[in-house]
Amino acid sequence: MVWFWLRNDKPRWFGVVCGVVLAIYGIVATLQPANFGRVYAAYGGTFIFLTIFLGWKIDDIVPDKFAIIIGLVALAGMAIILYAPRN
Repeated sequence: MVWFWLRNDKPRWFGVVCGVVLAIYGIVATLQPANFGRVYAAYGGTFIFLTIFLGWKIDDIVPDKFAIIIGLVALAGMAIILYAPRN
C-alpha cells in the first residue's frame, strides 16, 4: 500500500493511512495465541500468493507458469505447516 501511494502520487493522508494499516498488519501476527512460527508461515505463504496476484491485477504483470507454481508451493507449504498432525 505504501508503495502504491508513492508510485501513484496519492495525497499525504493516503500514505499515513497505508502506513497505519501496514503497522497493524505486522502487529496482528504477534497477537495470535497460536504458535508464532505457524502464524508467520501463514503470513508468508499468503503474502507470496497475494503479491503475485496483486501484481497481476494492479500492475498488469501477468504471472508466468513459474510464478504460479511458486505461489502454489508457498500455499501448500503454509498448509502443511499449519495443518500437519502433531503429537
